[in-house]
Order: sequence, then structure tokens, then C-alpha cells
Amino acid sequence: MIAKLLSLGLTVLLLSSCAATGPAETNAQPEPVATTAAPEGVYANAAGYISYETYAAALEKYSASNVVLFYNAYWCSTCKAARDGFEAGLSEMPEDLTIVLVDFDENTEMRKKHDVIVQHTFVQIDSMGNELQRWYGSTTVAEIREKIS
Repeated sequence: MIAKLLSLGLTVLLLSSCAATGPAETNAQPEPVATTAAPEGVYANAAGYISYETYAAALEKYSASNVVLFYNAYWCSTCKAARDGFEAGLSEMPEDLTIVLVDFDENTEMRKKHDVIVQHTFVQIDSMGNELQRWYGSTTVAEIREKIS
């Protein structure tokens, strides 16, 4: 019960944080988010930091990896901090870890599958796509490593 209350409280906190910086009502173009190509410098082996499209196109390549789906939105300030942190920490990325960027706004079927209701959600999955664990708010590779170990 306490865990559910803490989870709900964190969800509300994340929603309010990201809602406060929601999409601007201007003609400005949103900051680009990785969609079909992995960020510069991603490892060529099964580890890395990749888009959902890259992951979905070669599921078998990542079957031996610890796969963590990162549900994020381009307009979410805490998600941007996490993306920046992951890109800065690529040299710390273990070979058996794959962080998969899932666009919160575009991938509604994936959100439904994993019952994700707030951006900045992490879902570790097995090779069959089943949830192993979930958490919120990590911003560094070290935090992800700690969660999955």
C-alpha cells in the first residue's frame, strides 16, 4: 500500500513538473528527439542508446541485453535532462544494457501495452517484451545500472 502511494505521489510530481513545461503555443519547432536513428556514438554491439524503431527492427539483436524502455516526450524538461544525461554517459554504458527511447506522444500502443500513464517512465523488459520492473525519474546511466543490478 505504501509503495502504491509513493508511486502515485511520484507520478503526480512528474506530471506536474512536465505539465508546467508542456508544448508551447508558438510556431517554434520542437527540439528533435531520436526517432529512427540512434544518437551519435552508439555502440555497434547489443548495448547502447537507441530509438524504439531501431529496437523494433532488430529485436533478436537485443535478446541477451538488459532492455530498458524510456518513455519520454520532447517537451518534458525532466525527460530532456535524462536524454542529455544518457548521451553524456554513453562511455559508462555497460555492454549488456540497451536504453530504448520510446516517444510518449507517438507510441500510444506501446504505452497501453505497458500501462504507462506518465512520461519519464522506465520499464525494464525481458526478451519477450514482458515487464520485469518499472520506475520513474532516472537521469544518468549510473542510475539505470543501479536499478537493473
